[in-house]
Amino acid sequence: MTLSLGRFTGLGLLAAALVVGLDQASKLWLLYGFALPDKAPLHVLPGLDLVVVWNTGISYGLFPQTGPFGQWALLGLKVIAVLLLGIWLTRVDRRVGALALGLIIGGAIGNAIDRATFGAVFDFVLLYAATATWRFNWYVFNIADVAIVAGVVLLLWETLVAPDAAKAP
Repeated sequence: MTLSLGRFTGLGLLAAALVVGLDQASKLWLLYGFALPDKAPLHVLPGLDLVVVWNTGISYGLFPQTGPFGQWALLGLKVIAVLLLGIWLTRVDRRVGALALGLIIGGAIGNAIDRATFGAVFDFVLLYAATATWRFNWYVFNIADVAIVAGVVLLLWETLVAPDAAKAP
């Protein structure tokens, strides 16, 4: 069995490479170049702070894993997901789908690099809404997370909303 690349596989791979590059560059700069403070948030704009959070779990910190087995198990799941998404990417016949899968693959690889390197994923963007008596914090995230969410939204749009999306009978 040979693996043939689809018409838009290159677009998806380019998107994945750009996401990995941007994600890792931002993380390395914040950790080592900029030296983001470890204990206190850095206020950038109203509603936007930069913080240091090490996520040992999966999305939104669910199922945290602090031991080596759990960390490597989560990394193994990411590798399997990337391989399966890569196979899907070779079969995509539309630009939007290839771009979406590339964003998801790049985000997964970016976070997997963190997990392999640090044992946890480095998250640093904190969005919040606040008044004098109330504050709501969104989950802390990174560029890889943004790419994954954007990719999922694009896949949903392509499937449910796009002009030529498959219509249920």
